[in-house]
Amino acid sequence: MATVELRFSALPEHVRTARLVAAAVARRAGVDESVLDEVRLAVGEACSRAVGLHQRGGVQGAVRVALTDQEKRFLIEVEDEAGPAAVPTPGAGDDPDDDALGLAVITGLVEDLEVGSGAGGGLIRMSWPVSVDALAR
Repeated sequence: MATVELRFSALPEHVRTARLVAAAVARRAGVDESVLDEVRLAVGEACSRAVGLHQRGGVQGAVRVALTDQEKRFLIEVEDEAGPAAVPTPGAGDDPDDDALGLAVITGLVEDLEVGSGAGGGLIRMSWPVSVDALAR
């Protein structure tokens, strides 16, 4: 099980880099080519959400993206340090519409999705199956 971890300042310009790295690592892990756009979009939404939470809360912490190549799944975790406000609760937050829309987009892109809390804020855990051809390598 190999893991690539990114940590970046909560700035919008770093989201694109996280998307590109996620797609490249997913491809190398054996995620089917037809799903790579979904991976890229889901990571972009999750990272944009984390950046927005940091900026709205005035938090200076980093956004962490962990990309893990498991035996039969490719797992991505996006974790922010925005504090308890980052953990989604119905009707909470400065702009719940933005959070709800971002989470709705991610839900539409990812079948295996978990949204909860991490060590310092919110955690979005997403995974995709690895193609059978990749397992034979």
